[in-house]
Amino acid sequence: MSEEIIRTVGLTKRYGEKTAVKQLNLTIKKGEVFGLLGPNGAGKTTTTLMLLGLTDPTEGFAAIEGMDCTRDPIGVKRIVGYLPDNVGFYGDMTGRENLYFTGRLNGLPEDVIRERTEKLLERVGMTEAADQKTKTYSRGMKQRLGIADVLIKDPEIVIMDEPTLGIDPQGMRDLLSLIRELSEKDGRTILLSSHQLYQVQQICDRVGIFVDGSLIACGTIAELGKKMEREGKYTLELSAEPDNEALSRLLSRIEGVDGVEREGDTILVHSRMDIRRRVTMELTANGYTLLGLRQKGGDLDEIYSRYFEKAEREQRKAGEQSKGPRTLERLKNGLRSGQRKSGGA
Repeated sequence: MSEEIIRTVGLTKRYGEKTAVKQLNLTIKKGEVFGLLGPNGAGKTTTTLMLLGLTDPTEGFAAIEGMDCTRDPIGVKRIVGYLPDNVGFYGDMTGRENLYFTGRLNGLPEDVIRERTEKLLERVGMTEAADQKTKTYSRGMKQRLGIADVLIKDPEIVIMDEPTLGIDPQGMRDLLSLIRELSEKDGRTILLSSHQLYQVQQICDRVGIFVDGSLIACGTIAELGKKMEREGKYTLELSAEPDNEALSRLLSRIEGVDGVEREGDTILVHSRMDIRRRVTMELTANGYTLLGLRQKGGDLDEIYSRYFEKAEREQRKAGEQSKGPRTLERLKNGLRSGQRKSGGA
């Protein structure tokens, strides 16, 4: 899975004084599931529109399978399928009729349309509802039919914008499984735009983190976690008995510790190095019983938060004081709010 299929170089889009996407350099490999992660307004949708040839970049370029997305949008559309965040169908037509209509728009022969429609309806679990009018469909049903609609022309690449938004937990599990299958079984490349951390972590091979139009980090979740460690960012979660003020004071005096704070019944110890062995020895020597000890960092939520903090520090160094200290918290809360609305799901 090393062949490049999507590439952007210096891709930039400005709307008046606002820069929606800033100097985006990104490579996506054939057959991978890539998650473009960021809150609303981060630049994800604008990036998608430029890849689809629906809006022209101000600077730079984007290419798919060697085709310039701006100069050859028709060629790009032949091999790319797009699932928007709010799938639209003709409400007075059935699911089957909508798929037939899409097949005809793409110039497919009638026998191919019929064969693909039946196979795709079965694949997305919509056979029983195929002859119901789509205005009666739930959001989850529309999303599943939307995937069938995208696949009717057999695209090499599928771009999805917030595909799991507003779907119930079981529907979400089914949809995530199907998305993963499109990559592993079909060999399709999936570009997934989302602000829902848990879902992205489940299915993506790599992620790109977007903040204010800039791609500030890109890689596998493991790679991003390791990079944070190399930059000297460690957080240890622990619990011990007796849990008293003397415990916090003891932890704060350990060499390498930068700070100690409480989060409910858990103590968080921030440090510049891996201090697990040192903490264990100090607690034991002072009569404490260690109940739990975990090094944070491999979780996408933690990685995401740390990259936002890093971005905020760099903004301040660059003199962007106008954003203020609330920027980071607003962005992080927006992502976590998206997680809660999806049912944790």
